[in-house]
Parts: sequence; C-alpha cells; structure tokens
Amino acid sequence: MLRLPPLSLYIHVPWCVKKCPYCDFNSHRATGDIPEEAYVNALLHDFQNEVESTQGRSIHSIFIGGGTPSLLTANAYQRLFKGLQAQVKFSDDIEITMEANPGTYEHDRFQAYLDVGVNRLSLGVQSFQDDKLAALGRIHCADEARQAVASITSSGFNNINIDLMHGLPGQSPDDALYDLKQAIDLQPAHISWYQLTIEPNTVFYSKTPVLPPDDTLWDIQETGQALLASAGFKQYEISAYSQPGRGSKHNLNYWQFGDYIGIGAGAHGKLTNLSTGQIYRNWKTRMPADYLAADNYISHAFEAGRRVLEVDELPIEFMMNVLRLHEGVDARLYAERTGQALDGISRQLKLAQQKSLLEPIASESNRLNPTPTGRLFLNDLLELFA
Repeated sequence: MLRLPPLSLYIHVPWCVKKCPYCDFNSHRATGDIPEEAYVNALLHDFQNEVESTQGRSIHSIFIGGGTPSLLTANAYQRLFKGLQAQVKFSDDIEITMEANPGTYEHDRFQAYLDVGVNRLSLGVQSFQDDKLAALGRIHCADEARQAVASITSSGFNNINIDLMHGLPGQSPDDALYDLKQAIDLQPAHISWYQLTIEPNTVFYSKTPVLPPDDTLWDIQETGQALLASAGFKQYEISAYSQPGRGSKHNLNYWQFGDYIGIGAGAHGKLTNLSTGQIYRNWKTRMPADYLAADNYISHAFEAGRRVLEVDELPIEFMMNVLRLHEGVDARLYAERTGQALDGISRQLKLAQQKSLLEPIASESNRLNPTPTGRLFLNDLLELFA
C-alpha cells in the first residue's frame, strides 16, 4: 500500500565565485552583488506553489546546495526560514545542512548561520594538497581548508561533513590517503569521499585531464575504505562515511526513496500524490534571471517541467536509490514507497540472487540488500530492474 514518506526540502543557490572545471551543477559565476532579497522572495513564492504537495507533513530535513550557499548572509536565511515556517512546520529534530567552501568562509558569518538554525555544514574541501586543488580549479588552498574547519568548529558546529574527491589528476594512492588522514585528523562527523568523474557540459569534458589508471583507482578505493573504517567511519552508502549515528538524514531520505520539494533555480523535486496514487518528479526554471523574473502569483510559475513516473519505471527508480545503501532497506518499503507489490518484481529479485548480487529475501520483512559483489557491480545489479 502506498504511503506518504518523510518530506525533505532542497534549496538551490545558483551563484558561486568561480565555476570549477569539473562541475556540472547549475552554478553561475557571480558578476556583481547577489540579488539576495529578491531571491529569498522568489524562494518563498516558489515554496508557496508547492505547499499543497506537503499533504500535511512537516519538513524532515533541509539541504541548501549550490553554487555556494554561503554567499548569502545569515539575515537572508533567517528571513527564508521564518517565511517557510509560516507555511509549513519544521520537525523538532530537523537537520538543516548548508554547503560551504573554504575560500568563502568567515568565522562571524558561520556563527550567525548557526544562530539562525543551520545545524550542519558540508565543506567542499576536495583535497588537502595545493597542487591537486589547483588542478581542480579551486579557489582555496590546503591551509585555508584546515583553518575553515577549525573556525567552523569553534563557532559551535558539531555536525560537519568534509567533501573529498579521489582519482584526481596525478593522484597516487599515497596522495589519496594523505587527504583522508588530514580529514580524519579534523574529527568531522561525516566524510563524503567520491571519485572524480568527467561529466558532459564541463570544461574537463572538452579538455580532459590525465586521470589515474584503473589499477591505481582500485588501490585508492581499497586502501581508503580500510583507513576510514579503522578510524571509526562506517560506510553506509557508496560515497558516504560517518561516525556512529551521524549519517546525513537528508541524504538518507533520498536514498530511501523519500519525498523532497526542490525550490530555487534549477532545483529538482520528487513527490508522492496520495490522492491520485502517482509519484512524480518536477524541476524549476534553470537560469537565475529567468527564475527571478517568473510570475510569482501563477500556480507553478517557477516549474520548468513535471513528469509522472510510470508503473514500469518504479522498480529501477526505487532500486537505484535504495541499493546505494550498504545495508539496504526493509523489503516492505518497496510497496510503501511505490504502491506496487514486491511480488511484481519477483523474477528480477530471483535473478539478482542467483547472480549473487542481492542477499536472499526469505519474506517481505527481510531486507533488500546488495551483496558485496552487488555493491561492487552495482550497475549490473540495477540493469536487472530497468
């Protein structure tokens, strides 16, 4: 039976100081003063058009991504949160994450973010080696990254994620381990450690740097995972490692096929309509100027597109999220989040088990959980549900 899942909110801030050559997100270099007041107004009107989709639910978590969200002041976020709470309830234990970059941090500003309700920071460090940062086009140096973490911690934050990349141009396994050791020494609650990929519509796609060979990438992955485990960081998703009980509530909701509203230029959402039994995805106007110019008083004026997920799409849509989790999910969640019976994909489940990609499911109370082989060959596992 289809049930309403927890509801999260994603807020996109599209401006940054400089666009990185590997970045394929909707980010745009700020060429003057950011229209902060107008953008907050637009975000609130955008959310107003989405209120009906909450269907009485409170907001479970908020993630503010970009771009560089820390380019907006704490006053802007205070007004935004106040305006949102006038329309919907925030859960008592809501997690509010903001992305930030070491090159744009100021101690007093982060203290102010904490004071207005941001309680988790995700710092885009990427590397603690200056030559690697230069190759990635980052605007900060390694010392600034360390200073940023120390400053953010001293301002009162106790829930910090450090974003790191591996598989960087010219990177050896020792280089990658050095980055991880530096991050671990800073004692964050969470480390996101993921491989650099070359995406279309990026500078790196047209001018691809020389990346480490596959054997080196494999060594980096194996030794890095062992180091993180020895330091007490549990891998609970493909690229997410946390201290016990410190996993990201927001990202876990994504990976458990929860619902989320997306507001802001280019933001995406995934929502369940219980009255129609439909699950749909929607996305907002991408360019900041167009988003700001949208007619705020017309229903869904900010929406650039919407697509209902067809019944035959639901297995892969569900699995490509939940099978990222190293412990999978309760098998009963499939029916609750898709409205479809688990028996409807029994052939695919059996084949996945025969191929040793999925753990056996004795009953619907058991878990949908990839085997170690399934985690290693996740694309092969997912193809069975496509």
